[in-house]
Amino acid sequence: MSDPDWRLKEFIKALYEMDTTEKMMNFLEGILTFRELEEIPTRLQIVKMLKEGIPQHEIAEKLKIGIATVTRGSKEIQKGNFKYVK
Repeated sequence: MSDPDWRLKEFIKALYEMDTTEKMMNFLEGILTFRELEEIPTRLQIVKMLKEGIPQHEIAEKLKIGIATVTRGSKEIQKGNFKYVK
């Protein structure tokens, strides 16, 4: 395939095919490490909390993570990412 993003597109397609929570959990548990399964939901919480206007230091404290992790989420929002996350 000539499209450099074909692997990402295949991954997204696979996610779309997971039409139940059971299928999605099975897929994610198979493709991600235990650590990744912990980190990804935390990243989502960071984004949601930032969008609610919660200060970065408070987010870091509540989620027991480093401020740099929260700042990274904030920078991604500023770049226009996560615009569809409520």
